[in-house]
Amino acid sequence: MGRFFRLAISFLLGLVFLLSVVWGTFALYYQFPSTQPLKFLAIAGWLGIAGASLTVRRYGTKRGSLVYIAALACLLGWWQSLAPSNEREWADDVAETTTAIQNGSVVTFSHVRNFDWRSETDYTPRWEQRRYDLDQLQSVDMLLSYWTGPAIAHTLVSFGFGDGRYLVFSVEIRKERHESFSEVGGFFKEFETSIIAADERDIIRVRTNIRGEDVYRYRVHMPQEAMRELFLAYATEANRLAQKPRFYHTVTANCTTIVYHMVRQIIPGLPMDYRLLLSGYLPEYLYSIGGLDTALPLEALRQHGRITDKAKAADRDPDFSSAIRRNPPSSGLS
Repeated sequence: MGRFFRLAISFLLGLVFLLSVVWGTFALYYQFPSTQPLKFLAIAGWLGIAGASLTVRRYGTKRGSLVYIAALACLLGWWQSLAPSNEREWADDVAETTTAIQNGSVVTFSHVRNFDWRSETDYTPRWEQRRYDLDQLQSVDMLLSYWTGPAIAHTLVSFGFGDGRYLVFSVEIRKERHESFSEVGGFFKEFETSIIAADERDIIRVRTNIRGEDVYRYRVHMPQEAMRELFLAYATEANRLAQKPRFYHTVTANCTTIVYHMVRQIIPGLPMDYRLLLSGYLPEYLYSIGGLDTALPLEALRQHGRITDKAKAADRDPDFSSAIRRNPPSSGLS
């Protein structure tokens, strides 16, 4: 029995050692502040310390372990010193930080994105100030944009108002000019978090018409007061990020989990579910808790909710939002 426990402990220690070596390698790769050759030199040094400590350990001395623990402690100390920032050379589409001011029922947003996209590299940037009256808030739509299989999608939330306008919120990576999205990099503080408030013709159209993604729209059932609270939660979170930036995290702080935490403050007891991580399956989750119209099968909602072709056809139509919401009269959907 004692031998079994010793083997188990040895296995666990070996696993911790291996995982820490892998983590340190990726941490240096994504965050070591230097040129590529020096970055790889730092990684080689880290792997050399790990290999040397393992070799020394085999000869029955603990010195190798102590050297590795000291090196790991230094690496962890450096990692903790890395801080998010709002002062970097940002890519154009996340260059501005959305902020909001509430005056009674009217909320004024600065830096609402309304780009005119011709291609991913050819566009006219526009950042606007807009006002929205919460007393005219009428609807909440969830938009899911798929680009790589059924399990992964980007989540956006669109708020509709009585005057026919829509405002979309999207939690995105705030990438620098030289960066591109990386799921792995999202685990290693490569990006800050950004909340983009945007016009639908910008943020939906760039996905369907420019990037070739597949987008679905689902009307979310929420009481009027809950709609207002969710809208204001986005405004509050945007202001918070403007004052205190945060790192994006692929699992714990992404486009879906941040929305979940905001909604949970409004609707206590909202269950955690794996579909919050595999966001492509988010409609199934919302349907199961009554967040979508359960009078129709989910597949019918999915079929009528696909707006990709409508968005491509609408393209530069100034009435883009109305065009993507036109359904056959027999569908019974708004």
